Amino acid sequence: MAGWVEREEKEGDRSASECADTPGASEGDGGRPAPNLTSNRRLQQTQAQVDEVVDIMRVNVDKVLERDQKLSELDDRADALQAGASQFESSAAKLKNKYWWKNCKVGMLGLQP
Repeated sequence: MAGWVEREEKEGDRSASECADTPGASEGDGGRPAPNLTSNRRLQQTQAQVDEVVDIMRVNVDKVLERDQKLSELDDRADALQAGASQFESSAAKLKNKYWWKNCKVGMLGLQP
């Protein structure tokens, strides 16, 4: 029984005096709570941990969804930029060709200084 009290104090769950004051603790077993109270306490602790993990996972899922939305927007912007770059390249090639021919015509007429 002394090992039980030391273990409880070491874990920080309950001190020996708290165990003696626990409703349902029998007097004959050194203040040790009934097994169902210990089970209930463990169940509550486990449930609290599960609730904490669920909350963390909800936050993580929200972050993933937000990240997915931002990535989709970035992908759309990249596609628009690619289309604009292709259009610019095409326009620049046409303009270069136009002025090349214009320069050739001027050169053929002998109007170059």
